[in-house]
This record gives sequence, C-alpha cells and structure tokens, in this order.
Amino acid sequence: MSLQRVLIADDEPPARARLRRFVEELDGYQVVGEAGHGQEVLQACHELKPDVVLMDIRMPDMDGIEAARHLGQLDQGPAVIFTTAFDNYAMEAFDAQAIGYLLKPVRRERLQRALRQAARLSVQALKDLGAPRAPRRNLCVRKPTGLQLIDVDTVTHFQADQKYVSIFHTGGEDLLDEPLKDLAEEFADRFLRIHRSVLVAVRHMERLEKTDSGQHQLWLRGRDEPLPVSRRHVTDVKLALRNLTI
Repeated sequence: MSLQRVLIADDEPPARARLRRFVEELDGYQVVGEAGHGQEVLQACHELKPDVVLMDIRMPDMDGIEAARHLGQLDQGPAVIFTTAFDNYAMEAFDAQAIGYLLKPVRRERLQRALRQAARLSVQALKDLGAPRAPRRNLCVRKPTGLQLIDVDTVTHFQADQKYVSIFHTGGEDLLDEPLKDLAEEFADRFLRIHRSVLVAVRHMERLEKTDSGQHQLWLRGRDEPLPVSRRHVTDVKLALRNLTI
C-alpha cells in the first residue's frame, strides 16, 4: 500500500515539529513538506501533491479556512484536517459540517483517528460554517499551471455571463467559478451592484454619465469603456460617488 502524503501547515515551528514527529511515528504516512501560512499551502499543494493537509486555522496573511476554500476548487485537491484552539461554539459549527479538526495541543491518538477519517472538503461546507468570517483578501482562479491568487484590492469589477463570472483586475481578466450573488454578499462593503450582472469596486469609480438615449453609464479609473448602470441602481451609484469626494 502506498504511503499517504501529508503536508503540515502552521505558523509556529514548534507546532509543526510536534505534528511531524507524530505523523512520522505512524505507519502508512509520510510528511512531504511544511508551510507557514495559507499562500505557502497553495504553492506547496501544487508542487508536492499531498493527500492530506494538517492545517492551523489562525495563520498570518491567509488563514486556514480561506486556504481550504481555494484548495476545494481543485479537481483532485487534498483532504484537510484543521488544527485549532477555537472555542466550543466553533467546534459545533465544524461538527455540523462534518469538517475534520484537532484541538491543540494535538494528541497522537486523535491525530491517527483523524488521518484515517480524512475526507476532501467541499467549498460549500466551508462557506456554511456557523461562525462569522471576514471577507477573503484574495480570490483564486484556476490556471493550467495551478491556482493563481488575485488580491481583492486590485479588482476593478466583476461581470457575470451565464454560469461564469469574469473578474477584471489590474493584471488583466480571468474567469471565476463563483456566483455573482455570493461575491456581492461577501464584499458588500467594498463592491457595489450597478447592474444585475455587474459589481464594481467603489474605490475605482470615477464618474457617472447619461447618454443621449437616456441610459446611464459608469466610468472606472483606468478603463477605456464605461459600464452600463441599471435605472434602479443609479441613486446608489450617485451616493457612492458623492461619498468618495467627501
């Protein structure tokens, strides 16, 4: 039987060393790498192809749950087991979604049981966790070379077209496999719906114009063409532009 490949992710070296020691004492498992934060996890998973990721939730730059959501978009992503010191309320949320976790300090017996039961997580299960979560700092698109992260601060707008959403950012344009409705809810404090199929970053809004035909259109900084504004959203756009100048 082939060895199960394990990646260990924690921003604290002593915690990684403890998990490495426990895993290496178990038959059937091999530690193939370590990571200190979420972005390192994504890169390591692309390069090392682990079967299981033991991942801390609280890590700098990108936490474990955000990293797991990105991994969930892979066709053959790894199983994820979270290691955490969260309170009982959060644990109930994890149990409700059948998400594997280990409470710190991790015990060898619990680790062995969790590895045996490890399963690949769905993106929806992670989104449905009961504890409220901050909006993501990055969005993830699939490329032939692997996953690419796009900083939300660089996004000018999203535009829906049938089942896919185009994400326009300072580095170009990509396809995102996420509903526009979910993006509107998650980033409601930073993006404004101006049309049923368009969300724009408020910080990139420049001016609103009315055409000779009576239609409204919005110009974004650095964009050569305006975007259509639905009549029902004109008032919201005017208010957002007014607030930008205050």
